[in-house]
Amino acid sequence: MMLRFIVPCVCLVFAPLTGLAAQSVGGLAVAPAASPVPAWVTLGTMGGPVPSQWRSQPANALVWPDEAWLIDCGDGAMGQLAKIGIPPRATTVVFLSHLHFDHTAGLAGAIGLRFQTNAPGKLAIYGPGGTKKLVNGIIRSMKPAAEAGYGLPGEARVNPADTVTVRDLSDGESLIIGNVKIRTAQNSHYSFAAKSRMDRAYKSFSYRFDLPGRSIVYTGDTGPSPAVERLGKGADLLVSELIDVEAVVAQVRKVAPNLSDEGLRTMKRHLSEHHLTPEQVGDMAGRMEVKRVVVTHFAGAAGMSGKTGAYAAIIAALAKADVEIANDLERF
Repeated sequence: MMLRFIVPCVCLVFAPLTGLAAQSVGGLAVAPAASPVPAWVTLGTMGGPVPSQWRSQPANALVWPDEAWLIDCGDGAMGQLAKIGIPPRATTVVFLSHLHFDHTAGLAGAIGLRFQTNAPGKLAIYGPGGTKKLVNGIIRSMKPAAEAGYGLPGEARVNPADTVTVRDLSDGESLIIGNVKIRTAQNSHYSFAAKSRMDRAYKSFSYRFDLPGRSIVYTGDTGPSPAVERLGKGADLLVSELIDVEAVVAQVRKVAPNLSDEGLRTMKRHLSEHHLTPEQVGDMAGRMEVKRVVVTHFAGAAGMSGKTGAYAAIIAALAKADVEIANDLERF
């Protein structure tokens, strides 16, 4: 067994944390979702993996009065939650769309800070194939700090592995947590051959959250995808990624002037096939017939200054829906 740190949990201003008793859902212990309709908060709206001084790495949260679910967990996600008054103990569930570092680098912080501040219950973590391996690696990395503790007499001994539950999800899977129904759809962020070993092992997911009185679809990272369109049909809110390919290419040319022409062509192909342009976001939202579109995950954000209004206009004209360009820490 390993040492668990006995330290006070210093929380920012936050609604009383009630209703956090764990229940078993699909073999995982999770906190029941509270009854009010949660807000969707864009914790980090930068498209990774290059850090930005203007926007945080990709992360979102569904926020109830007494708990929060992380939807992707980029670097600094727990710090972003703290800025809106949510302490580690209120984070009960994590959904990962895929395992690229810009979407997962904050997971170690979520697990470790809950461990170190004695958060009640277990953090339930869901994601595509490979999520269990990722979490197991984080737990192993906690061993030195957990064993060292503070050297104080009477420190409680808790294995960090006992503070989490984890489940790899499948394409098209549905599950229910509290009063929320969650559905997955494999999108087109990866280019593995269908039914190949790599396709079976690793997937990139979009998620639909059907809540009492509201439905939200989150694309995660994806290119054009009929599966995502089917998942989002008739949703109240679409939270979509966006890329400006030429802006990204211009940035790369500045920071990597020696990149070969072939390297640039390969990168441009990836960006074009695995992400969504404003026109593609608008077309997709229109076919989904969603009521509202929130745009986040700006790949090439440093080169997008002054362009966001134009992006919103393009998307709105095609989607026939309300469109908002998100900033960090905005609620929808």
